[in-house]
Amino acid sequence: MDFIAGAIGGGLSTAVGYPLDTVKVRIQTEGHYNGIWHCIQETYRTERVLGFYKGVSASVFTVSLISSVSFGTYRNFLCNICKLRYGAADAKPSGLDVSLAGGAAGAVRVVLMTPSEVAKVRMQTQRNPHSSVTPSQPLSKPKYRGSLHCLKVIAKEEGFGGLYKGCSALLCRDCSSSAIYFLTYSSLCDWLTPAGKNKPGFLVVLLSGGSAGVLAWGLATPLDVLKSRMQVDESGQHKYKGLIHCARESIRKEGLKVLFKGLGLNCIRAFPVNMVVFVTYEAVLRFTEHFTKQK
Repeated sequence: MDFIAGAIGGGLSTAVGYPLDTVKVRIQTEGHYNGIWHCIQETYRTERVLGFYKGVSASVFTVSLISSVSFGTYRNFLCNICKLRYGAADAKPSGLDVSLAGGAAGAVRVVLMTPSEVAKVRMQTQRNPHSSVTPSQPLSKPKYRGSLHCLKVIAKEEGFGGLYKGCSALLCRDCSSSAIYFLTYSSLCDWLTPAGKNKPGFLVVLLSGGSAGVLAWGLATPLDVLKSRMQVDESGQHKYKGLIHCARESIRKEGLKVLFKGLGLNCIRAFPVNMVVFVTYEAVLRFTEHFTKQK
């Protein structure tokens, strides 16, 4: 049930946060925006509402799958750690146990996530002016016609390795942020739940999930910037040779502040998205538990 609950929560949260994710990626990879609002205005002016939802269909599907694997791996890994350390799978885990299980979930997620992340970033940074913006000019044919076509083109032009561009940055980002994510959520739920109650209330879940997302994404932003820049680097460009080279070149050209591009947007987006993730996850688990007990 952890896998199913994670899938539902992940899919819903993606639909909620996708427009801001598009804005974040464009700010991180392109230097001509003056800020969040300028990026939103320009995207809407040239591409209308659809510009914010490029690649959303594939992203909802893949994030549902990835979220399912993430929550399922986390719960199963945590149960196994508790069984090994304390002799019982349902024993109270320590902060270290939660962090290790979260880090493992992040590592497993990267294997499935990287190709869809590459396609998402390429789709989000591709320019397709809306017909109402340039009515007198013929519209240029986009390179990528959709997420699946994007993956096909990348595999053909850049080989299998092209689908895993930015994997090193994504691995560092997700292992560390996932450990912080689950640890923060677990700690806040324990702290805010009154003594005598076995499970946190939904208000506690909302607050803890949103806060966990903000902290995790806030700390992950530098690696998120590098990941996006490496993934948008198409065949023939070869601007970056790897994670360290990307970091060095980005800082050399734009200063240390480049690593924090999209920080505010990441934090704004993270709160509602992760509220939805955790409240959906907990609701599905509790509903099935209640239904099973009635049977």
